Amino acid sequence: MPITSSTTTSGRLLALLSILQARRDWPGGLLAERLGVSERTVRRDVDRLRELGYPVQAIKGPDGGYRLEAGSRMPPLLFDEEQAVALAVALRIAVGTGAGIEEAAARALATVRQVLPSRLRQRVEALEISAAGSGVDPQVDTGILLTLSAAVRAGEELRFDYRRPGRTEDAEPRPPRRVQPHHLVARAGRWYVVGWDPDRGDWRTFRVDRMTPRVPTGPRFAPREVPGGDVAAFLSARFKGSRSADAWPCRGEVILGLPVAEVAPFAGDGVVEELGADRTRLTTGSWSWTALAAALARFDAEIEVVDPPELRTAFADLSRRAGRAAGIG
Repeated sequence: MPITSSTTTSGRLLALLSILQARRDWPGGLLAERLGVSERTVRRDVDRLRELGYPVQAIKGPDGGYRLEAGSRMPPLLFDEEQAVALAVALRIAVGTGAGIEEAAARALATVRQVLPSRLRQRVEALEISAAGSGVDPQVDTGILLTLSAAVRAGEELRFDYRRPGRTEDAEPRPPRRVQPHHLVARAGRWYVVGWDPDRGDWRTFRVDRMTPRVPTGPRFAPREVPGGDVAAFLSARFKGSRSADAWPCRGEVILGLPVAEVAPFAGDGVVEELGADRTRLTTGSWSWTALAAALARFDAEIEVVDPPELRTAFADLSRRAGRAAGIG
């Protein structure tokens, strides 16, 4: 809808900025028609936006026109209502990414809330968001994240030092690792690089907080597709100890002497079925049979193994180990 001639200059500038953000190129005549003003007025308004720091470029051609480009400094930004709420939500959950940006995110959120209309501010403040995994130790340096992201985007091989678990630094110097980084992924408050290891001829996952990139980066590489085509599913499978499908390599079925209400909250991705007041069927998995037996033993209840035999054997092995730990037999 065209803006009337009584619209103030400031309001017209905001409307012009909003239109320029909607798509890449705008013919001058079409802008004038959308704003309900002359092309001369559009030219003056474009000059005012440039004075405010918005890099509006003129487009040459039969019709002429304008394009909003990326600039060298941050001018004021304009968001619609949905964008403003989405930005506030994103800033609230940023604390759980482990990216070391918690303080900056809090300051940015305070700035956004200050300029929100009261009804939008109420919507944002009504959101109760808890960032799972917040306060992860150690935090990842933002500069390292930017370095790794740039290597992923450019398709350049990374050379880096990799600290072993539980050590702040290695006692003896070790040769740098190499990886062709394909994805930088945040999972449960930690950051990971998923890439192809040319020295081992296989896909590898590295924790970013243990990486110290070396400069310069290595040669460019041809992109590969992560196994299965879905990096989230691939990473989930690796954390389950599976090298193919996103499923536990060891999966068993038991009947627990507990009511379903006491099993379901702790079943994770298992399948729970009520069999009676104090009997529950649980089908779940783990990365090894012994780990699965140990996980089931934490329910502190009578356990009947339904299937498979490997799970019964794991319980027997676990029983013998527990007996030795207790000094029995």
